[in-house]
Amino acid sequence: MKRIVSVTLLLLVGLTAGAQKNSAYSINIKLDGCTDSVLYIARHYRDALQLVDSAQLRNGSYTFVGGKALKRGVYALVHQDGEKQIGDFVVDDSQRFFLTADDKLTASTVKVKGSDANQQMFNYIAKWSEAKNERNAINERKNDPSAKADEKALIERMEAFDSIARHPKKPQLFFDLLNHFDGPNVPDSVENKPYYYRMHYWDGIFGSSKAGLTNAELIYTPNLYNRLNYFFYGVLYNADCDTIIKDLDRLMSLVGPDTAMQRYVLEHVTPRYFRDTRHIGWDAVWCHIAETYYLAGRCPWATEGTLHNMRYNYNRIRQSLIGAHGQELWMSDTTQSTDPEHWVSSHRFPQRYVILWFWDPDCHHCQKYTAELKVLYDSLKNAPDRRFEVYAVGYESDVEKWKNYIIKHNLPFVNVGGPNVNIDYQEAYNVHGAPTMIILNEKRDIIMNKVIPINSILAFLDGYEKRQAKR
Repeated sequence: MKRIVSVTLLLLVGLTAGAQKNSAYSINIKLDGCTDSVLYIARHYRDALQLVDSAQLRNGSYTFVGGKALKRGVYALVHQDGEKQIGDFVVDDSQRFFLTADDKLTASTVKVKGSDANQQMFNYIAKWSEAKNERNAINERKNDPSAKADEKALIERMEAFDSIARHPKKPQLFFDLLNHFDGPNVPDSVENKPYYYRMHYWDGIFGSSKAGLTNAELIYTPNLYNRLNYFFYGVLYNADCDTIIKDLDRLMSLVGPDTAMQRYVLEHVTPRYFRDTRHIGWDAVWCHIAETYYLAGRCPWATEGTLHNMRYNYNRIRQSLIGAHGQELWMSDTTQSTDPEHWVSSHRFPQRYVILWFWDPDCHHCQKYTAELKVLYDSLKNAPDRRFEVYAVGYESDVEKWKNYIIKHNLPFVNVGGPNVNIDYQEAYNVHGAPTMIILNEKRDIIMNKVIPINSILAFLDGYEKRQAKR
């Protein structure tokens, strides 16, 4: 069910023939069997619907009229509850038309007067629905020797129909959108097909509408949201931060100066990368967005409050990005000395690497990971070169409980905690929960800022050293 995000209700009471005649648009819809007292038309916006007009049931039909022309695009017809969608139709330059159908807006039942765009769209949908039913019937007799040939013939017939229908003599909004959002065709000759698909993903979308649809009007279609969603949540799901940043900047250059579309894209993408805890390095994407677009004054729609929060989070998160220098912590160990001379540094160990381990004895995940980390640490006790030290920080825990847990479980790490510390480590390392893992190299630069499986730590260090050797 689609969620309604904004509502502009224009309840049309006492419409006269004269009012309809003088209106900028007049859409009369008759649905056989529909008894709703009111229906709405709505624009698609992201994964939601924005109600823009309403009409009461009068003489068996609903007439939507308005003094200002509707923006061209795909609209939804919505039940009287304001949520359940009946179906879609399109609005182009023809803004005065009549449409009849059954109460489900089934394409094969639709008849339209005054809008070639809608008639062609519903004819197209009905043809494909008919083909789907035919294919289902063929599949039911898959053991019939003639089924395979019938299926091949159906596919060839529909491909021929599709290639002709998609290119009407007069540009039509619906078919323009179909061609817009088909996705790139990857030639068989291309070796790196995923790369080609990614680089050509946005081909033909922005600024190339044959029906004259602008970038801003693309916003109010169901296609763009799905397209963006699949790109950033699908195509780039396993990409590194540098790749994501390059692809985002390239997309923004394609969008151009259209502020509405810029906002649409950035507001879609920005939350995706804020404090992502599953992907290594993705917090750098959020920092890039904040620095390059919002804090650089390129987002005029952003409120002062939004910019203030973004600036605060940016200054905090960037300190813990991979590649940043880790700030040195000085903390009291289990003796809880208040004398800084007796505090322990996070940086001054002979080992090449330091694992900053922020944990809480009341946290079940912390207990599990800490036990695994102890097994790994103990297994390297007699190794000629234990490459790392563990600087384990008791995170916001009861000091006595923390000390007792260390004694009970014989934790061999450099255990520090309590209120005696030189700086706010939550600010310094963007620690906003436990467990949190930060790995520092020999220069005490951050090379990992996510919790990785304990049994992957050595492999991670091996891989890091191999990458450094190639530089």
